[in-house]
Amino acid sequence: MIAFEEARAAYGLNGIDAALRAGKVTGIVGPNGAGKTSLLRAALGLLPLTGGAVLIQDRSASGWSRETLARTIAYLPQGGEAHWPLPARELVALGRLPHRDRDARAIDAALERADATAFATRSTHELSAGERARVLLARALATGAPALLADEPAAYLDPAHQLRLMQLLRDEAGRGAAVAVTLHDLALASRHCDEIVVLDGGRVAAHDLSDRTLSKVFGIEALRVEGAVVPWRVT
Repeated sequence: MIAFEEARAAYGLNGIDAALRAGKVTGIVGPNGAGKTSLLRAALGLLPLTGGAVLIQDRSASGWSRETLARTIAYLPQGGEAHWPLPARELVALGRLPHRDRDARAIDAALERADATAFATRSTHELSAGERARVLLARALATGAPALLADEPAAYLDPAHQLRLMQLLRDEAGRGAAVAVTLHDLALASRHCDEIVVLDGGRVAAHDLSDRTLSKVFGIEALRVEGAVVPWRVT
């Protein structure tokens, strides 16, 4: 769905080769400053490349119109911010802008999938950070795009909603979407992602969370509980 070929950019990409495949949840992990957000922004054309290429459905991203790209890739940026005091449902409806419609069924379905229907009529400024995060996720889902890029979507969620979020992302991949999610929580990444891209210094350092990768990239040792990586001590 989306491929990076020796992608370079001024902010944190130093020759990235990676692929985000349809029907898969790809977890993008790495220490602070590794280039995780830059990778997503490069896919969206928000971060200009200084070398290499980004291909979307085998076509150079530079050849896509902004409107077509917005219908093809839904983006959930990190931060959990809503800058206008809109009712939550109205904010979710903004996800339909690339289609130039207000498909009520798509909006309602997105709210339901994000577990945000209960506060659809409340102002976003009245919501907790976790509730706003779910509404912003619903906005991305309302786009109905074949690719979903989510930047630290679990950051403001309690443990139960983190698990629901990861199951939701798996469900989106099950529908055939290419899903990429940046995470700091290695337990979530190891348990719920089909593929792993480990970034370090703007490069792909590994595609696994082996003991060697954890020590070299993250400087930690971990316990493994039913396949999940649980950071345990600094090496």
